[in-house]
Amino acid sequence: MVAENGRLVPDPRHRLPGRGAWLHPATGCLDKAERRSAFVRALRLRSRPEVDVVRRWVQEQ
Repeated sequence: MVAENGRLVPDPRHRLPGRGAWLHPATGCLDKAERRSAFVRALRLRSRPEVDVVRRWVQEQ
């Protein structure tokens, strides 16, 4: 996962620039990461990113 313009986007091939974070492609793991503000810490963000794109990606996996 990489944050772009306040949104979290999947990067399964690890090609996007910037700091990335790994996420197990399961809805439960995404929910837990959101509850714990894991993306804010891992990606060193100032606010919680939107995760709608990642949620759709996880559901497709």
